[in-house]
Amino acid sequence: MDVQIYLFKSLILILWGIYLGVESLAILKWTVPQHLVQSVGNLYPINNFFLSISLPSEKQYVNRFWKEIRVGDFVRLRCNEIIPADILLLSSSDPDGLCHIETANLDGETNLKRRQVVRGFSELVSEFNPLTFTSVIECEKPNDDLTRFRGCIIHDNGKKAGLYKENLLLRGCTIRNTEAVVGIVIYAGHETKALLNNSGPRYKRSQLERQMNCDVLWCVLLLICMSLFSAVGHGLWVQRYQEKKSLFDVPESDGTSLSPVTAAVYSFLTMIIVLQVLIPISLYVSIEIVKVCQVYFINQDTELYDEETDSQLQCRALNITEDLGQIQYIFSDKTGTLTENKMVFRRCTVSGIEYSHDANAQRLARYQEADSEEEEVVPRGGSLPQRGSTGSHQGIRVLHRSQSTRSHRRTGSRAEAKRASMLSRHTAFSSPMEKDITPDPKLLEKVSECDRCLAFARHQEHPLAHLSPELSDIFDFFIALTICNTVVVTSPDQPRQKRGCLNLLRGHSPVKTIEDFLRRFTPSRLTSGCSSIASVATSKSAHKSGSSLLSTLANDGALLGLEERLGPPAPGLTSNGYSSGADGWAQHKVAKEPEPEQELRYEAESPDEAALVYAARAYSCTLVDRLHDQVSVELPHLGRLTFELLHTLGFDSIRKRMSVVIRHPLTDEINVYTKGADSGILGPEWPGLGRHQMKIRSKTQNYLNLYAVEGLRTLCIAKRVLSKEEYACWLQSHLEAESSLDNREELLFQSAIRLETNLHLLGATGIEDRLQDGVPETIAKLRQAGLQIWVLTGDKQETAINIAYACKLLDHDEEVITLNAESQEACAALLDQCLHYVQSRSPHSAPEKTASSVSVSFSPVCPPLVTTTPSPSPSLVIDGRSLAYALEKNLEDKFLFLAKQCRSVLCCRSTPLQKSMVVKLVRSKLKAMTLAIGDGANDVSMIQVADVGVGISGQEGMQAVMASDFAVPRFRYLERLLIVHGHWCYSRLANMVLYFFYKNTMFVGLLFWFQFYCGFSASAMIDQWYLIFFNLLFSSLPQLVTGVLDKDVPADVLLTKPQLYKSGQNREEYGPRTFWLNMADAAFQSLVCFFIPYLAYYDSDTDMFTWGTPITTIALFTFLLHLGIETKTWTWLNWTACGFSILLFFTVALIYNASCATCYPPSNPYWTMQTLMGDPVFYLTCLIAPVAALLPRWVCGTLTFRSSVSPESLFLARAGKRPTVLPKWFTDGQAGQPEPTGHRLFLGALPGPAAAGGSGENLEMLFFFFL
Repeated sequence: MDVQIYLFKSLILILWGIYLGVESLAILKWTVPQHLVQSVGNLYPINNFFLSISLPSEKQYVNRFWKEIRVGDFVRLRCNEIIPADILLLSSSDPDGLCHIETANLDGETNLKRRQVVRGFSELVSEFNPLTFTSVIECEKPNDDLTRFRGCIIHDNGKKAGLYKENLLLRGCTIRNTEAVVGIVIYAGHETKALLNNSGPRYKRSQLERQMNCDVLWCVLLLICMSLFSAVGHGLWVQRYQEKKSLFDVPESDGTSLSPVTAAVYSFLTMIIVLQVLIPISLYVSIEIVKVCQVYFINQDTELYDEETDSQLQCRALNITEDLGQIQYIFSDKTGTLTENKMVFRRCTVSGIEYSHDANAQRLARYQEADSEEEEVVPRGGSLPQRGSTGSHQGIRVLHRSQSTRSHRRTGSRAEAKRASMLSRHTAFSSPMEKDITPDPKLLEKVSECDRCLAFARHQEHPLAHLSPELSDIFDFFIALTICNTVVVTSPDQPRQKRGCLNLLRGHSPVKTIEDFLRRFTPSRLTSGCSSIASVATSKSAHKSGSSLLSTLANDGALLGLEERLGPPAPGLTSNGYSSGADGWAQHKVAKEPEPEQELRYEAESPDEAALVYAARAYSCTLVDRLHDQVSVELPHLGRLTFELLHTLGFDSIRKRMSVVIRHPLTDEINVYTKGADSGILGPEWPGLGRHQMKIRSKTQNYLNLYAVEGLRTLCIAKRVLSKEEYACWLQSHLEAESSLDNREELLFQSAIRLETNLHLLGATGIEDRLQDGVPETIAKLRQAGLQIWVLTGDKQETAINIAYACKLLDHDEEVITLNAESQEACAALLDQCLHYVQSRSPHSAPEKTASSVSVSFSPVCPPLVTTTPSPSPSLVIDGRSLAYALEKNLEDKFLFLAKQCRSVLCCRSTPLQKSMVVKLVRSKLKAMTLAIGDGANDVSMIQVADVGVGISGQEGMQAVMASDFAVPRFRYLERLLIVHGHWCYSRLANMVLYFFYKNTMFVGLLFWFQFYCGFSASAMIDQWYLIFFNLLFSSLPQLVTGVLDKDVPADVLLTKPQLYKSGQNREEYGPRTFWLNMADAAFQSLVCFFIPYLAYYDSDTDMFTWGTPITTIALFTFLLHLGIETKTWTWLNWTACGFSILLFFTVALIYNASCATCYPPSNPYWTMQTLMGDPVFYLTCLIAPVAALLPRWVCGTLTFRSSVSPESLFLARAGKRPTVLPKWFTDGQAGQPEPTGHRLFLGALPGPAAAGGSGENLEMLFFFFL
């Protein structure tokens, strides 16, 4: 008994040690890079320098380690140094107070981002002196939100200035293109945003694992029942056979015998130890090993490598690979996920007149026809020709996030190709298709007319006043396209420096960084990229004028001298008020010889903005410079106009628009230019709206609908002129909102809403976003696999519907239900009407279409013809407002029931929150397996809520990838990931889990049946060392090899017949029914394997351990043959593993029995195996018992396969090119039957096709030989 307890403890410790070791290695594989980077950063001087910190006692900058940084320290950083803490930027060597940082180590984005010196310090001309800093900083508590920072700084004069994320340098980022900066530490150590976000990957538990844990509890209950049964039996046996109990029970220390109750208790506890193998602890170890190997093979699949972007699939989660084979609902974003996110200007409407740009459409068609041709990659460090050298569109290139190029020919090494690809990926619109816009002749003629008017009035005080309303709208339209964005114009020159910063840069020694170390753990990235600016802060110049204005208002309450206090216009004109140039825009292109100019580079935050800037440039309205407080535009007649940039109100998903507030250099007026969705611009009509503007709005809305039907992305352009009194009133409330800490976002939102009212509509644009290659085919295959696909997009309804038809999400011959409601009551009524309509559809009648349903936004768009065949399920289209109503508690069940009846669902104008709510609703209410796929930051919440999150490394940054479980280069790779690898992973793990339960139950059954012959005394007829090493060594390797390499169906068959994926959705491989059938089969096999040797050695002089050795051998053979039946793909590794297990068992047994004579007295294992190997009975039992035990499983498995719901689909898929191996009786009567759509046998299938050499057929013939 003591030996059993000791061995039990040792076994448990060994298994748990192995499990924890494997789990630790798996975790370290993904987390060690981050921890190593942090350790190096904390223990060693950054860039082999000590960090420069200003100490009041030293009155100079001194060198310190990262770990010595404290909140309130002043830190000086140089170019290419890594930021050691969250630092508030107070000084920069850039004359405009800018600092460029690279955030690749933080969020994976390779583009550069700009940061701005805190307002009040950017005006300093001399070097910043930390000893003179006396301001007070108030900020929020440390948090993990990388996109937000709230605070304010109170200067000596009592004025407050708001602090934003644009003022904060985050730990882990790198200083780029800025010689030196100085800042004060706000958060340090573990309170920095980088470390607060470094909590490790989100743990997810797969559905198979949850089912397995439930079955483990059943095993625990079964163990208790078996132990309790044995305890009761032993107590009764002791009470009945008093004279024989000394043979099995150990007496007390004083020699007295145990009472029946005490003996039963001891027997119960001992049986727990003896039968503990029933609980598959080693299963957890094996699953971790198999999952790590599965992830490795998925990553190595060359079919998931995208040559175009030189990227491959990334498995970012180790523990949910099997969930890929059980997905039921896919939730997908549209822009950048289904489409390329390459925005090309297509057409526009200005002042109610539409310009179709037919020549531009023909040009795009030619590019699309030649899209498959290879394009030359821009070499590293190369530049485009200067502006004016060959055309008006050269010399400027746009950069934005993760732009991909077409596939290129790899003439050098893979590393060189990857570097070239990385450069091209981040150079947006590197091909002429995106940037060469062909102007519309009608619009170009009106531009020329505008040019003539401006030429006539160029020397007058207000030249724009001489333009007609239509020409004035055209002028403002192109000005808005040019400056209403966050596009930044840069040049490859060295960064500019302040004169006062020379002392700051003295002693600058060569920089040696640890970035080579960092690049080993992070993707390759460029040191220069695009910038992301979305500032809502008041600019420096605006603060100057605004502060003086507000002080005047506070003192005398009047608007005296308002014009003077607001300051003069920003300089941007020559002495006569205009820059010199040719007489006309058209003449400018021909007559004016281009002067040698510096190459310009556009850095755009989104492809939409870049497309609009290029469109304006096609009409000679060129963005040439942008600073934090001004933006310069070059016009052919007026030359360079510099607009004073007062405010930039960034885009958000609620307002659905962005605005810039500028001072016009020609009129000295304060103008607001706004662009955004039609729902955000064309809001309720305000009272002062004139008839002409109402007519323009009506015409523009019609054109917007036309653009949406063509699948174009639409944007409206509008303008508002503010009086100085209106601006002063708005500015006061806006500054108060900026300085607020508690509800700043809400106050700023309300401030933007007040400004963006009473807008004068200028026009609208239509931008084309093409579908990715292979999207329609992928959606079709996923639907055949039984997957429901929902598209959640923020685009307007008409655009989304058009794209849905293009990608085959909607079919033209199917019925589409459109649900648009203006209120919650209307939404409830429409849901009831839709439910009634769907439920009343009869297979033998045409769908009813009432007049009310058509007129009240419930309209079958494409009703099917009257037919006697069952009509297909309809599709549902719902807009964002109706979706918000439908997600309310009282309507969500109706909405979900309706959506469940539909073939596909398209949610338009949906916000990020609504996306996550829809996924959460389906996941929680329907208990379905969900997958969410997206490419942008607005998809992160949806990706995190889903069971499986898939990110696409697209042009919206790396936020989606960083939050995902799997990352794919393109949407089309989702097909192979799910249908092939998902099916394989699920099938392998499901069968391996069932095999573990079977093996442990069968082995425990052998020990349990023996209790009937030993008085339930918890004795074991199997040697203790065999008990220890049987699961650990003898039978562990073959099941691991099968779990890693087995392929029940070849990949090409799975892709040809995607309906085989439904087996995972229906949990046909592993579920409660298969579990209990598997356990019953294990009990039967244990009976056979126990009683055949028992009868063979009955009434012989064989001792207990000699008799237990054949049982152990039979169990090993039975396990291996059982595994052979379940293995569908045999390789040399499978044969090697099985042979090694048998060889290892006999080798250990022979050595152990030969060398251990009296290891455990009174038992004597000496020469046991040697004696048995000389007895013919041993060979007969080892041959007959496994065959007899597995024969019912083989026969029942075949019959179950024959009569299942899908009798032949999986079998034919597995048989593949080997139809002749089927027995004739199995194929009789199958001709003429329709092809099934699913499968599953429950007790084991016939061996499938062999992957190497037809070994599956050999195993089948071996089985017939046994019979």
